[in-house]
Amino acid sequence: MRLRLEKSVTEPPRRPYQNHLQSSDDLVTTYEATRAGFVALALEKNRRATPHIEQARALQSAASGARTPADLLNIEGIEAGLLTAAGLSDKSLAYLQPQDKQEAIDGLIKNFLEPAGAKFAEELVFRFLLTRGDTLGGSMRNIGGILAQQKLTRTLIATLKIAGVRCQWLHLKTRKWLEMADDEADIDSAVRGLTWQNQNRSRTLLFNLLVPVVKSNVDMCLFNITPQELSGAQYRAAETYLALGELKGGIDPAGADEHWKTARTALDRIREAFSKAGYSPYTFFIGAAIEKKMATEIWNQLEDGILSNAANLNESDQLASISRWLCTL
Repeated sequence: MRLRLEKSVTEPPRRPYQNHLQSSDDLVTTYEATRAGFVALALEKNRRATPHIEQARALQSAASGARTPADLLNIEGIEAGLLTAAGLSDKSLAYLQPQDKQEAIDGLIKNFLEPAGAKFAEELVFRFLLTRGDTLGGSMRNIGGILAQQKLTRTLIATLKIAGVRCQWLHLKTRKWLEMADDEADIDSAVRGLTWQNQNRSRTLLFNLLVPVVKSNVDMCLFNITPQELSGAQYRAAETYLALGELKGGIDPAGADEHWKTARTALDRIREAFSKAGYSPYTFFIGAAIEKKMATEIWNQLEDGILSNAANLNESDQLASISRWLCTL
C-alpha cells in the first residue's frame, strides 16, 4: 500500500489591519456616522459659544445704564467689551497703544451707535457678538481634529487600562509628565502625549510634533524610548521613531478627499525621508470622513504594504483595534 504525503500549507501571518478590516467597504464612513459627527460639532459649537453669550449679556446689562452712546465712556469695566464691539480681536489689542484703542471706541460710537438712536445698546451688543462670532468661527476650524485627538486618546488610555499597563500623560500646557489617576475622565482635552512600558520596552506617543527627519509636523509619533530620553538630539534620530500617523477628524464628506490627499502626501513624505535615513517605521492613517474612492485607495496601500494600518475614527471596534496595535508595538 502506497501512502501519499500532502504538503502542509502554512497560513501567512495576519497583518494588523486584518484584525478589523475585511475590505475597503469597512473603511467607508456611514451616513449615520456622518450625521452623528455633524451633531457633535453643533453641540460643541454651542458649548463654546456660551461664554461669549454670557459676556454679551453682561455688556448689555452694563450698557443699559447709559442714556446716550457717549455715556458708555463713563461706565467702568466695559472697555474690553467696547473694543470688541469696535471689531478688535483679543490678539490685536496687544499691538495697540491706548490712543489707538480710544480712537476705535470713538469710531464705534460716532459711526454706529449714535446713528442707531435709542437702540444703541442693542447695536452695541450685536456688534460685540459679530466679533465674538468670528473668533468662535476661527476656533471651530480645527475642532474636528481636536475632538478626533480626544477620542483617540480616550481609546488609547482605555486600552492600556484594561491591559493592566500603567502609563503617564504629558500635560498640554505645563509640558509636565503626570501619573495617570484612577479617574481620568476629564484629561483627554489636556493630553499632549502618553508613555508606557510594553514588555519592559519604553514607548512614548506624542501628538502634533515637528519631526526634524521629515522637516514638517506629524499628527502622531510613537517612539521606542522614554520621555526622559527624548531630547533635541533624539527627536532628530530616525531610529527612535517606531510609528508615525496622520489623524483627520473632519466629518464633512465634501472635504474627505482633500483630507486624504493631505494625509497621503504627508505619509509619502515621511516614508521617503526615513528611507533616506535608512529606516522604515510603521505608518498609519485614521480618518473620520472616508468616502468610497479614497477607501479603495487606502485599502490598496494596506494590501501593498505601503501603509501599515488604518481605521475609521467613527467605528469603535476599528479604533480599539488600531489602539491595541499601537500599544503593543
